[in-house]
Amino acid sequence: MAHDHKSNEKVVYVGDSRVRKRSNKTIVPPDYTAFPGKSEAFIPNFLLKEWLVGCVVLVGFLVLTISEAPPLGYPADPTNASFIPMPDWYFLFLYQFLKYPYASGDYVVLGAVAVPGVAFGGLLLAPFLDTGKERRFYRRPIAASLMLLSLIACIYLTKVSWDHYQHELEITNTIPEHIEREEKAREAAEKGQEFSAIKKEEAVALVDADDPAMEIAKANCIGCHATDLNGNKQMKVPSLRGVGDILTKEQLVETVTNGKGGGAMPSFKDKLSAAEIDQITTWLSKQKKAE
Repeated sequence: MAHDHKSNEKVVYVGDSRVRKRSNKTIVPPDYTAFPGKSEAFIPNFLLKEWLVGCVVLVGFLVLTISEAPPLGYPADPTNASFIPMPDWYFLFLYQFLKYPYASGDYVVLGAVAVPGVAFGGLLLAPFLDTGKERRFYRRPIAASLMLLSLIACIYLTKVSWDHYQHELEITNTIPEHIEREEKAREAAEKGQEFSAIKKEEAVALVDADDPAMEIAKANCIGCHATDLNGNKQMKVPSLRGVGDILTKEQLVETVTNGKGGGAMPSFKDKLSAAEIDQITTWLSKQKKAE
């Protein structure tokens, strides 16, 4: 600026050329489509959309599991050879897969860990392995084929498992507990009575539980009659407690020796000696309710 009114005095300006002029215009970043191979930012745009889709799928799955709740089946009993295990419907495909010889027995680690691990690992690594720009499924034959194959396998294994379960119920003449409970509740409602699924029954104590015949019973009878010898009413396996009030010693000998019910009660004449049959039937004839 000038320091005097004389016109021939040198004018000096004070300033710094490094200071840029400010602009009031808002800087708009370029659209991601302007960059080769880019459509949107992974964080947060793409990730947020994936989370929203995942939440919708999860809520839909939860609604489905609530509306089609898995029925309460019989208590698991590993000593009961007639027990039919049944998982929840959304695990049926894995349950059926583990029935196959190459996924069970000596290969149970392969079926229970290796194969599901490969499937989960492939799903986890899919975003890193499938890096193509194309997103239309019919132009992604490998990814689309694997997803379609997985979906078909799940549906097929679920259907096969359910059909096999229904077949087992039919050949064993077993009524699922939840259906039996619904029928009894409906009958009670028609009679104007209250129905309770919890039954209180007086326990029948074993007579002379320390008898050596108890060891024979444990080795041969608990597979069907349960470890406590109370039987299984759902599977129509009678209790051995109190059996002395129902069958005589002679009837017990005939039943144990030759079986009964077309194989429902197997014959033990080839498994037990005559002395052992006499020992266990004598003990069973003592199993009577206390008066």
